[in-house]
Amino acid sequence: MERDEKSQIDGVGLIARLLEVRTMSEELCSPLEIEDYVVQPIPDVSPPKWHLGHTTWFFERVILQDFETGFKVFDKKYYFVFNSYYKSFGPHLDRNLRGTISRPTVAEVMKYRKAITERIVSLLENMDESALIRIAPLIILGMNHEQQHQELLVSDIKIILSANPLRPVYLPRIANESRVTALPSVAIEFEGGTREIGANGNNGFAYDNEFPRHRELVADFKLHNRPVNCGEYLEFMEDKSYSDHRLWLADGWAVIQEEQWNAPLYWEKLDDSWQIMTMSGLQPVNVAEPVCHVSFFEASAYARWAGKRLPTESEWETACLSQESDNHYGTLLEDKEFHPNCATKPKSAPANSLQAMIGDVWEWTASAYLPYPGYRQTRDALGEYNGKFMNNQMVLRGGSCATPRSHIRPTYRNFFQSYKRWQFSGFRLAEDANSRR
Repeated sequence: MERDEKSQIDGVGLIARLLEVRTMSEELCSPLEIEDYVVQPIPDVSPPKWHLGHTTWFFERVILQDFETGFKVFDKKYYFVFNSYYKSFGPHLDRNLRGTISRPTVAEVMKYRKAITERIVSLLENMDESALIRIAPLIILGMNHEQQHQELLVSDIKIILSANPLRPVYLPRIANESRVTALPSVAIEFEGGTREIGANGNNGFAYDNEFPRHRELVADFKLHNRPVNCGEYLEFMEDKSYSDHRLWLADGWAVIQEEQWNAPLYWEKLDDSWQIMTMSGLQPVNVAEPVCHVSFFEASAYARWAGKRLPTESEWETACLSQESDNHYGTLLEDKEFHPNCATKPKSAPANSLQAMIGDVWEWTASAYLPYPGYRQTRDALGEYNGKFMNNQMVLRGGSCATPRSHIRPTYRNFFQSYKRWQFSGFRLAEDANSRR
């Protein structure tokens, strides 16, 4: 009886969590008009309708197809339309063409979501304990996969609305009066040594690229207590740094020349003052907020201009875990602000405490996205999830204002090419231990 009760509690909890995650994706789309669901301004962006369909395809293709008795495909054509990049699952629509798909309609995609969710719930309700143990890791993977797409939904909706000359507002912003002034930037010293880096498998879900946990030798270093803010970045811009080739990596210099960058993405100079496009429309740049939507190239150039550097991901993780506390948490998806906030020091926090390591902005590191020592990519379809992208990309840490709280952790490794900046990406500075303040 105890085993049956335990199985029922586990199954019920898994179903409740599944429904919570699935509902959140639809809630994120609820402020949209029907016309917004199919727009794709740039190849990096996927239309909201596609995200809703793809996350549903994942549950059908990865779970139902292998576990459901008498499985029947909902619509075979969806296998092509909503597959992203999984070659093991067959052909897929080119990413650049996702915005050309007017059908299935939004209503049909919602019907698809409802049907697959109900079938997953029914499957879990009727499983015995041994089957539940086998399927639970895939359900949890599917939920985390959908949470990744929730973050992408927010980022993609932002660029979709910003591309519209009418500058529509997604949601009015709720003013946070407790975060209006800049926290002074302080370099905090951390002792080096041999450190355990990566997920240990004992603290809940983690992706395969966070394994195996391994030892790395970390030298003594300093990490700044907060990310670089807009006011500091404005000083960098006003010093004509976008036209100073000495600050830039060669590929970065080529990009800013070709793209004519002179400010972060979404910044506009209007009537001699800088404005930023947010999910609440155009707003004056708040100098105290973390600078956001900058590329690795811009973060690297700023660090060189400031006489500092970016942290390695092992330094970032070492610092984060050594001071993990409530001070670490900034704005996350559930706060529904969809914009980074100013770092502030709680009254109880010591002067040398790290702020907002988790949330507000993803933080570029100086580390290339490579496999950890001992990493082995599986040969099945799920081996395509992370492993095949381990080249020509840089690691970001810490999550952002668009990251679900239950999805982020100190060992999480995000990754993008050095020139990407449509994500909520910022950075904080590091220094060698023997550098002067």
